[in-house]
Amino acid sequence: MAKQAVSGKLYLSVTGLDGDECAEPKFHGGTERALHQYPLEHYAFWQQQFPDRDWPAPGVGENISTQGMTEENVRLGDRYQWGEAVIEISQPRSPCFKLSRRWELPEFSAVMQQTGRCGWLYRVITPGYVSSDEPLVLIRQGEDRFTVKRVLDWYFNDPMNLDKLRMLQECEALSVSWRNTVEKRLNTGELENWHFRLNGAG
Repeated sequence: MAKQAVSGKLYLSVTGLDGDECAEPKFHGGTERALHQYPLEHYAFWQQQFPDRDWPAPGVGENISTQGMTEENVRLGDRYQWGEAVIEISQPRSPCFKLSRRWELPEFSAVMQQTGRCGWLYRVITPGYVSSDEPLVLIRQGEDRFTVKRVLDWYFNDPMNLDKLRMLQECEALSVSWRNTVEKRLNTGELENWHFRLNGAG
């Protein structure tokens, strides 16, 4: 999770960057969660919230750290040219207890979820070689109503609002796993249990 900066070109396949490992493929990674991007701006917030920790980037397992792109100004379905590759935002990140363990802060994952400072994930439309020296160039914009922040708020902070769930159903770019959860909430009228994801076993 405490990744290191890499120089030079890396190959980005449909499942992620060469050399990037995923401990639990059941919950992380895969074709719709191939890359995680996190705004550098959030580290100042975490420094204020938890001043007894040092907060270097990348510190929450992200593959891409950037300035100027935040949950408020990117959308599900946004496509970017990155080097030879084309990537598309597929879903916000769902924080899990491993973040709390990594930082030895029991409440960290829950605060990340509540505040929406989660970053977002990509699917890879076109594999290819990429580099930190190459910019992310927006080549197709998703729908304005589906900013990552708005989707996060609907999904986590107002999770059983039927109107918002139905709008999420209309987001064609949303990952299959999130779409399935939305469908289940609508069909059962019940919210899934978040305890294990946020707190781990026990």
